[in-house]
Amino acid sequence: MNRGYVMIIGVPTEIKVHEKRVGLVPNSVSELVRAGHNVLIQAGAGAGISASDADYAAVGAKIVPDAATVFADADMIVKVKEPQKSEYSQLSANQILFTYLHLAADEQQAVGLMSSGCTAIAYETITDAQGGLPLLAPMSEVAGRLSVIEGAAHLSAHQGGRGVLISGVPGVDPADIVIIGGGVVGTNAAKMAVGMGAKVMIFDRSLPRLRYLDDLFGGAVTTRYSTAETLRKAICRADMVVGAVLIPGASAPKLIQRSMLADMKTGSVLVDVAIDQGGCAETSRPTTHEDPTYVIDGVVHYCVANMPGAMPRTSSEALNNATLPHVMALANKGIAALHDDEHLARGLNVAKGELVHPAVKEALSSLSAA
Repeated sequence: MNRGYVMIIGVPTEIKVHEKRVGLVPNSVSELVRAGHNVLIQAGAGAGISASDADYAAVGAKIVPDAATVFADADMIVKVKEPQKSEYSQLSANQILFTYLHLAADEQQAVGLMSSGCTAIAYETITDAQGGLPLLAPMSEVAGRLSVIEGAAHLSAHQGGRGVLISGVPGVDPADIVIIGGGVVGTNAAKMAVGMGAKVMIFDRSLPRLRYLDDLFGGAVTTRYSTAETLRKAICRADMVVGAVLIPGASAPKLIQRSMLADMKTGSVLVDVAIDQGGCAETSRPTTHEDPTYVIDGVVHYCVANMPGAMPRTSSEALNNATLPHVMALANKGIAALHDDEHLARGLNVAKGELVHPAVKEALSSLSAA
């Protein structure tokens, strides 16, 4: 129970282009209402996940006509994507904003949040007891699994691919898939690829991680320590390459040079999941779900930014599974919840007009000094 503290939680419709996820799904709203809180849902906010206004009303939400009402009346705003200018301009000093922020690369947003005086808590910097980033993990799981699905589709000849069926058939080899990076994205890509019958090789530079993956897959994948030469030889034999490299807080390293493409198979597919961090190939550039690929030196590049956005229902539910305990804690205790949970506290990026997260302060040092 919430010990008598009642919070108004607001969920506006996401307005970033092509974003169809929603900050709270109906099941999460139900939990918050059962705990005694009030939830405002902008009309149509759940349309992208096939959750109607009636679905939200049925679990106790109040449907409001526009975002202005949500921002004016809510104590805490729960979103998915970083607020756009028209959104952060409506925030005030007595409000909590809980969403993905990625401020280090967005000075304009940082200035807007600082000017509002709100308390801005970022999903992506919340930690767990194992040192992981639990609110990033669900989207990495979706992106990893989706990478192989999309890669398999674009191996078809009518999509410009080699015309290779990922699983093969009796008497015909399956596809060779190389996965660069054995983290959450790479592990989930491997699970999907193995399940579809492909031959899979995973590259990583962490021996403990390679041992873990070897045990996890029980010999169903080949693990390799990543060096420039071993990687070059592998991608030249591959039908599909999945770039799953992530260095927290930094741009992805360019592990696939332009010169390597000439030695890759014509019609092979590069799925660069790392594109949100700049991509792990020199030839990668962001694409959209509407126009997802381009071809360089015969290699099909699939470099869609925000891959989980293609599956908004699954992504929203997976994200809510991770965010709901924190939303509930903030609803029950307000910003005092930050004092009770060191991992949630690491999500605090902006407070009282100041940048407070160390990494964000370093990245935006000119603002901190101002």
